[in-house]
Parts: sequence; C-alpha cells; structure tokens
Amino acid sequence: MANLTFSEAEQRELRDAARTEFPGNPALAYVLENLASEGIDMDRCRDWDDIRAEKGLPERDEASDVA
Repeated sequence: MANLTFSEAEQRELRDAARTEFPGNPALAYVLENLASEGIDMDRCRDWDDIRAEKGLPERDEASDVA
C-alpha cells in the first residue's frame, strides 16, 4: 500500500498556500488542506483516462496538450 504523507512543516506550507491562493474558493482550499493533513492513498488514485471514459468524455487529443 502506497501512501503519500507530508511532514508537519509541509502540511503548514500546503495549508497556507491553499488559503492564500484560493481565497475565493473555500471548497478547493478545504480539499487541499484535507490532502495536507490526511495524505494521499496512492492505491486509490485513478488514471485520468479511466475517469474520462467513466464520465463519457472524449479521448484526449495529444495535439492539444500543453507542454
């Protein structure tokens, strides 16, 4: 099981950045703060292409990707 966790200093920095960068979007700031404190369970992450297929979105156009 892979789990990405942050040190206390990294958690503080992520929380501060979330509040500073997203003052008009408290929901996004909350999600980022939650990720800082909870970490990320890499085993539960899904591939973007799988999410696209699940939502019925068109396949990604490689030519339109930003480098």
